[in-house]
Amino acid sequence: MTTGSVSPRRADTRRNHERILAVAAETLAGTGEVSFNAIAKRAGVGVGTVYRHFPTPADLILAVYEREVRHLVEVVPELLEQAGPAGAFRTWTTDHLAPYMMTKRGLAKALAAATAQRGTLPAGAVQSIRDAMGTLLRANVEAGSVRPDVDTETVMRGLLGLLHLDPDGDWQRESADLVDLVWRGIRAD
Repeated sequence: MTTGSVSPRRADTRRNHERILAVAAETLAGTGEVSFNAIAKRAGVGVGTVYRHFPTPADLILAVYEREVRHLVEVVPELLEQAGPAGAFRTWTTDHLAPYMMTKRGLAKALAAATAQRGTLPAGAVQSIRDAMGTLLRANVEAGSVRPDVDTETVMRGLLGLLHLDPDGDWQRESADLVDLVWRGIRAD
């Protein structure tokens, strides 16, 4: 056995877990409902596998939510490195935050049911999104492209309009228009 190797069974378990979450995210975004049988079929796993990973629908719904937040937050450093502060802000809001908000809108009913059963959403998730936005804003302040008095909460409130995007409409253009409006309000010139 080599150090650092991953057993094929564990790698398969991780792949199954991720496939289940990806399929569940698509399903929840579209219908807002959880069917373990349908998710298992689309993920190419047995329904027992879904239940082993997620014993209840609430467990699956919250895991999907946490996965979406994690992907949204983890991309920020890469965007800052590749696109610079101003480009990272625009790319994050139009290509990551807007699709996330549309997914969350489809997930809202399921999240409400899951949180009613469990209590609340994971507290760290919302804070993680605020922190990601704060990181983008601080980078832009340091680069001189955003005013230093800009508040993360105010920008987040301004971007709540992304929740009103129609996934069947021209949401890419509409999200770009909203980001342009917010950007004009926070830029340093």
